[in-house]
Amino acid sequence: IDLIRREHDTDARTGKNKRDHLLDDITKVALFLQRTGHKGHYGIDRLLADRKYQKILTTFARPLRHPSRHEETELGNLFADLLQVDSSFDIMMLGSGSFRGKQLGPVVDYRSFKETYPFDNAIYMMPVKGKTFKKMCAHFLRQSVLSKGSSEYYALSSGVCVTYDFNKDVLTRCSFHGSEIQEEDILKIALQEFHLNNCEEFLGVTNAELSSLSAPVCVVRSDASTYEEMLQNSFESDSCIEGRTAILR
Repeated sequence: IDLIRREHDTDARTGKNKRDHLLDDITKVALFLQRTGHKGHYGIDRLLADRKYQKILTTFARPLRHPSRHEETELGNLFADLLQVDSSFDIMMLGSGSFRGKQLGPVVDYRSFKETYPFDNAIYMMPVKGKTFKKMCAHFLRQSVLSKGSSEYYALSSGVCVTYDFNKDVLTRCSFHGSEIQEEDILKIALQEFHLNNCEEFLGVTNAELSSLSAPVCVVRSDASTYEEMLQNSFESDSCIEGRTAILR
């Protein structure tokens, strides 16, 4: 392995960068030694683990920020959109507390991804009436103020705009793709399993309310694995604050 490192110090190959060639060759040696009965020696297991965590998943156009779990963020918007685009549901409600880092990118390797998004959840879809969706939004927005940042907050996928007046305890706007959501409108929403199981505390609605039109259906078995795959198939992704959620005080 030391010889490989010295060889790559003067490597003139093009295409993949020098670092990737070095990691590829070291991985081949480590796998060979492991298969021939040297597992546990020469730091082989560590080399293979390092190779996995150094794997580049994607590159963002710029670093995407998540400074607080109780406000709309660039990273929250991107991740909510990734699951919703080309899906069978209208709106993704992604728990903002799922993120445990303040920023991700521009280069996103497996290690930084797992450090920023360490949990894994199934995603469930359910149809709800407009009045139920409004109730859920009003609850988490109000609680974010009353709890002073200790309650749950949600990143909403593109097309949703929700404004809550805390002093009047009312939603002044709740629209989807520019049209105000009506009480009897039917929306297909998606929640992580953890948030579905804690819907009464986090969203102010019971499981019976969420199941009143149809029982929740699992549409993604592992959101972490899905994100990993989606990130690998994207390049130069970007996201910004759009005013999807806002609180008037």
